[in-house]
Amino acid sequence: MAAVDDILRSYRAPGAVLRAHFEQPRAEPRLFTFLFAALLVIFVGQWPRLARTAFEAPDQPLSALMLGTALALAATAPLFYGLAALGTLVTRAFGGRGDYYGGRLAQFWALLAASPLMLLQGLVQGFIGAGPQLMAVSLGVFGAYMAFWIVGLRVTQFSAPPATAGEAR
Repeated sequence: MAAVDDILRSYRAPGAVLRAHFEQPRAEPRLFTFLFAALLVIFVGQWPRLARTAFEAPDQPLSALMLGTALALAATAPLFYGLAALGTLVTRAFGGRGDYYGGRLAQFWALLAASPLMLLQGLVQGFIGAGPQLMAVSLGVFGAYMAFWIVGLRVTQFSAPPATAGEAR
């Protein structure tokens, strides 16, 4: 339950939560777990939309839609690694001193912290469909994700000691 508690605390004090994760010993499997858990929650959030699509188009079975969505989400994992590296490089252009590990932590935690909102987005998309409600919720999800990521980059890149050659992973 510690991850759920940290996600909830992220909505009140995102910097403090990320700083606590950043101060723990470095563990790449922990970061991958954050990414995997976020993708899993996002996948579950897609179920209402997929059920609606399968209902409206009976020639598309729900199981095939779910498999396609799961494979598509799994294929995005390298994209998130690349986006984390890009975020680190951008912060270095503005004087950031952190390394790629901190960039991955900021990116993956932002995705995990915003993932509960993606459950709401999936419900709106599945039950209401396209419209102003979905647009408002989607903008809120994107805004929360970006806010978590920016705060995470500030913690990991600007308050971190300078990266050494051995740490620049």
